[in-house]
Amino acid sequence: MMDSLRTAANSLVLKIIFGIIIVSFILTGVSSYLIGGGANYAAKVNGQEISRGQFENAFAGERNRMQQQLGDQFSELAANEGYMKTLRQQTLNRLIDEALLDQYAKKLGLGISDEQVKKAIFSTQAFQSNGKFDNARYNSIVNQMGMTADQYAQALRNQLTTQQLINAVVGTDFMLKGETDELAALVAQQRVVREATIDVNALAAKQQVSDADVNAWYEQNKNSFVSPEQFRVSYIKLDAAALQETASDAEIQSYYDQHQDQFTQPQRNRYSVIQTKTEADAKAALDELNKGADFATVAKAKSTDIISAKNGGDMGWLEDATTPDELKNAGLKEKGQLSGVIKSSVGFLVVRLDDITAAKTKPLADVRDDIAAKVKQEKALDAYYALQQKVSDAASNDNESLAGAEQAAGVKAVETGWFGRDNLPEELNFKPVSDAIFNGGLVGENGTPGSNSDIITVDGDRAFVLRVSEHKPEAVKPLAEVKDQVIAQVKHNKAEQQAKLDAEKILSDLKAGKEDALKAAGLSFGEAKTLSRTGQDPISQAAFGLTLPAKDKPSFGTTTDAQGNVVLLALDEVKAGTLPEAQKKAMVQGITQNNAQIAFEAMMSNLRKEAKIKLGDVMTQQQ
Repeated sequence: MMDSLRTAANSLVLKIIFGIIIVSFILTGVSSYLIGGGANYAAKVNGQEISRGQFENAFAGERNRMQQQLGDQFSELAANEGYMKTLRQQTLNRLIDEALLDQYAKKLGLGISDEQVKKAIFSTQAFQSNGKFDNARYNSIVNQMGMTADQYAQALRNQLTTQQLINAVVGTDFMLKGETDELAALVAQQRVVREATIDVNALAAKQQVSDADVNAWYEQNKNSFVSPEQFRVSYIKLDAAALQETASDAEIQSYYDQHQDQFTQPQRNRYSVIQTKTEADAKAALDELNKGADFATVAKAKSTDIISAKNGGDMGWLEDATTPDELKNAGLKEKGQLSGVIKSSVGFLVVRLDDITAAKTKPLADVRDDIAAKVKQEKALDAYYALQQKVSDAASNDNESLAGAEQAAGVKAVETGWFGRDNLPEELNFKPVSDAIFNGGLVGENGTPGSNSDIITVDGDRAFVLRVSEHKPEAVKPLAEVKDQVIAQVKHNKAEQQAKLDAEKILSDLKAGKEDALKAAGLSFGEAKTLSRTGQDPISQAAFGLTLPAKDKPSFGTTTDAQGNVVLLALDEVKAGTLPEAQKKAMVQGITQNNAQIAFEAMMSNLRKEAKIKLGDVMTQQQ
């Protein structure tokens, strides 16, 4: 496979492709291999140095990973200096943690044998061909990484040793079967409850409130009644698409004459080639052709250009700009003409000129409609820019209104209704327009109209000129405007307080054995419901917080439901539950993994606390 790639890299066809397409290679991390260590290190961990090159290489790798993961969004993040500074610090922290783990593993005497390293290398799929370890592939990939085989093996040994330590820590947590069964039963437990609801809204309708109550609550909660900043805007819109223009025959002819290159197909030549490694092979191929051999047959048999050889040497149609110099300088003028042996950068060539298509200009009749559309567009844009300048001048000269701009534009200004930042009218919903409205520059003193805006262009072919005709700053709504809302809220608050007091009294009576307490309050428990611990509603959450009922005697409690009503609960029965084995296994796995993670973080915290970590100049200069 590698031989095929090397052969293709020396292909004349690829030279043509590279002549058409400009390929940009973005090299990341290269500088890290060229930057020395010395005092300019990234950090020292208990005396072990993390070099600047090691850090920069790791950061480049992290940056590439984020680029692939986030795509275009990463470009915005990369422009944020604070974000990139944080990313660099996180990269260094990871390298420091790796050094601490490596040092601790050595302290514990953990080690990886040569046989384990060898097994890990042999089982790596990247180093395999057809399911088997490929030594040549292994050496090639390791060399591309800038490492020798011994260096890679040592790096892998360090990684496996560290992983051994991590596995030792995270593998220590476990649960006994008895613990597992008890926890599973607790998780699967069900509770049978009855509910009696005190309707807060019904109570609110019966509440009486005084003016003093209303005024006091309003004063304490004024910020709940803030009216957002409001605007009314007058605007004139200019649109190039609305400036219809015609294209005369003379204008169409003039455009056609001045842009002949747009309508001309340049001369194209079709070549076939035979590419060889040696001059002798090329001469031999040329001799066969001169004796009448079929070009395609010889090309398929002898050409080393594996791309064109499949097509019998055919290169397809080429324009002058995409034709290699070797073919241009071959001196071929007539169809079927053969070249001699040509020395080139990819070996030796024998070339045949197969066909010629002369340059051809499309007649005006064929392109007339396209030209007419372009002329109309250009004329409309010219008229648009002229009108834009005229309206801009008028708006500047008469800055007290849009009257002058209206006259210049030949249209009346449009006036919007009231709107705020969160409901900008659709016709003005462009960022440059909203910025001009909301940045305060167009608002006069005390809400009076301010100045006309400058011309605001949108998408290149539309523009606005506008003025704020009226403005209301953010303000607290007066009590008179929100009095009904305040009264309703005060009534609701009073009802809620009464409901809670009533519930507490009933609860106290129920716990004291007064079973008629509910009936006296005009309430009754509903039908029994079976609730599970996984329920997220307030009733389920409260039910599993109640004390266990005695035999044939419920336990009681109160809570608030999702609608804000106060609810009395009677817990009649607690049912033991069971979990399917698969769910039980997943539960245990989740708990042990979480505990292992806590243990590992505690170990890392202790290692960091005891370590002597010194940042190098490359990092302290960025603080």
